[in-house]
Amino acid sequence: MTLAVRPVVGRRAKITALGTYAPPQVLTNKDLEKLVETSDEWIVTRTGIRERHVLGKGQGVSDICTEAAKKCLAARGIEASEVEAIIVGTVTPDMMFPSTACLVQTKIGATGAWGFDVSAGCSGFVYALQAGVKLVESGAHSKVLVCGADANTRMTDYTDRATCVLFGDGGGAVLIEPCEDGEVGFIDFVHEIDGSGGPALNLPAGGSLNPSTHETIDRHMHYIHQDGPTVYKFAVRKMAEATLKVLERNGIDGSQLGAFIPHQANLRIINATAERLGMDPSRVIINIDKFGNTSAGTIPLAMQTAADEGKLHKDDLVLLAAAGAGFTVGAALLRWEI
Repeated sequence: MTLAVRPVVGRRAKITALGTYAPPQVLTNKDLEKLVETSDEWIVTRTGIRERHVLGKGQGVSDICTEAAKKCLAARGIEASEVEAIIVGTVTPDMMFPSTACLVQTKIGATGAWGFDVSAGCSGFVYALQAGVKLVESGAHSKVLVCGADANTRMTDYTDRATCVLFGDGGGAVLIEPCEDGEVGFIDFVHEIDGSGGPALNLPAGGSLNPSTHETIDRHMHYIHQDGPTVYKFAVRKMAEATLKVLERNGIDGSQLGAFIPHQANLRIINATAERLGMDPSRVIINIDKFGNTSAGTIPLAMQTAADEGKLHKDDLVLLAAAGAGFTVGAALLRWEI
């Protein structure tokens, strides 16, 4: 197969290692039946979710990233001190500041590294990924750790059956390094934001506009607010548009992909996007039944699922895609080089 690779100024970048982490505590649909008026059948039919993981008391997203990062670096066989930059995609940081990247840096012992967080909702990992890739392609760094993780159960109202069934906690980390001679690595990215969609999916309080008060707590403004139908329509339309755009401008069609790894928000959204791509269902990676929507954590977790199930092979063309709060949308095309 001849691959039309878009030019990269300088060197190319690739993923060299992957690590993931999901907290051990599991919340099943049967458990949710005891909290709100819902049923396992209703949840599975509308979302594809059967269970999700929940972060333990005294833990934060930095702990998810830390565990994932340790596994990632161990898989690569390097020390944390070799990491030069850390980029974390998350909308559920441990605190407003310092950044999650700062907390991860000290917890893993990445002495000398710098880093920052990316807030892009469910597209956070794909956005952070491009930032890391460009740092390596530019020659600025040779080892960049990119994490995607969220703990949305901490921001979920468990009296709201429309949202409480959706979210779980978890995430992952990848190491980005330069390609060797003959390797392709990352090929292309497509990203877009549409701020007019902000009212449809947001967490209203806790920032400078609506700082925490008794009123914001009483009005449930510290929980995720979502207009489900609006979010669904955006995700189906824009994930398809972004994926088709990145494939078309690189002369590729869905049948040539080794794996399609989408954001795990809703099984119907995944299936609708895969159908638009003409994808073989066996090459569409789905694990939403086990993890729910972990926001920026879904794609690295799905990468791990693909690897564990033998659906990721060296030289495979892989397509990543996500849509989330903002609104945000992103897609990445790469050659799997592990």
